[in-house]
Amino acid sequence: MTESGWARRAGIAGAAIGVVAAGVAVERLTVHRGVRRKARLALDATGPYGTLRGTPGTAVADDGTELYYEIDEPQEPPPGRNSKFRLFRRPESPLTVVFSHGYCLTQDSWHFQRAALRELGTVRAVYWDQRSHGRSERGRAQSVGSTGDVPVTIERLGRDLKAVLDTAAPAGPVLLVGHSMGGMTMMALAAQYPEWVSERVVGAAFVGTSAGGLAEVTYGLPARGIKAIRRVVPGVLKALASQTALVERGRAATADLMAGLIKYYSFGAPRQVDPAIGRFAERMLESTPIDVVAEFYPAFHGHEKTEALAAFGGCAALVIAGDRDQLTPYGHSEAIAAVLPEAKLEIVPETGHLLMLERPGVLNDRLHDLLTRATTPSG
Repeated sequence: MTESGWARRAGIAGAAIGVVAAGVAVERLTVHRGVRRKARLALDATGPYGTLRGTPGTAVADDGTELYYEIDEPQEPPPGRNSKFRLFRRPESPLTVVFSHGYCLTQDSWHFQRAALRELGTVRAVYWDQRSHGRSERGRAQSVGSTGDVPVTIERLGRDLKAVLDTAAPAGPVLLVGHSMGGMTMMALAAQYPEWVSERVVGAAFVGTSAGGLAEVTYGLPARGIKAIRRVVPGVLKALASQTALVERGRAATADLMAGLIKYYSFGAPRQVDPAIGRFAERMLESTPIDVVAEFYPAFHGHEKTEALAAFGGCAALVIAGDRDQLTPYGHSEAIAAVLPEAKLEIVPETGHLLMLERPGVLNDRLHDLLTRATTPSG
């Protein structure tokens, strides 16, 4: 198998589903709500996405929040395998790749990358759920009545990542991969633990993320309108968070509208995306409670970690984004790459924010290249 072959194989499992589900792509405009709901349920039942599980573990954050992670352990390549399937390692010990997901997603958003690394079979990988997301515990510092309802900050997420690293990868070199908020989490780790990053991190992949300036993002809307929206969004989210049960019922009732918005902001070419993958993205976003959405939203406007990127200057790096990303526009990736002159920058055509789901083969190939660079002795 060629080096790109192992990456493309990750998407083959969904091909048959795509054929069966292709007709669902136009159902929202042609049939009534009951049929649409049945179509979603059929995709939920059939799709393999998000079903991969590893050895579970729990790290404890500095406020006591339990952070859930899973580990896929490496395997020695079978006899006769080509040398490119060697166990990725530095001379001293095996490498651990740690994946951090984005806002309102879960560790399952790395489904294709996880499948590809499992097929390769020679990489130790850790996948974790950010606080209040997925299988991790609701942030204790954010729980009203516990410790004063402390706001979420990107800095706290950086400390959460450090807790996961200390528990799941206490020794040996580390390669960090982060999408969107996950990339910001990596930067917050570097800002607070620069020496640790310099000593332990041998590779970093920043996927559709930003080092700052998110308050200027227009999300594809007119600049004047987005300024007005930004003034009211925090208050609206806070009000909605106080009526969680009512809002969740409303989300179910407006599922069709939300599905359209999710596709618009998640994918650069939504009509080309397998409906089962689109539905998979919907499920992850739908599973994030509205109060969690409200808690995390203000943290992004205060995010500014350009200086922290210097800690990654001595390691192999990848900066990659979609050219149609409206949430973290590719200009933000170009700005990150400008601070990391040794990083490889790639802007993927016709691709949106969920690059790892929309173009898994491209990202898998680039991660394979990053693994090779991070584990190949220089000189």
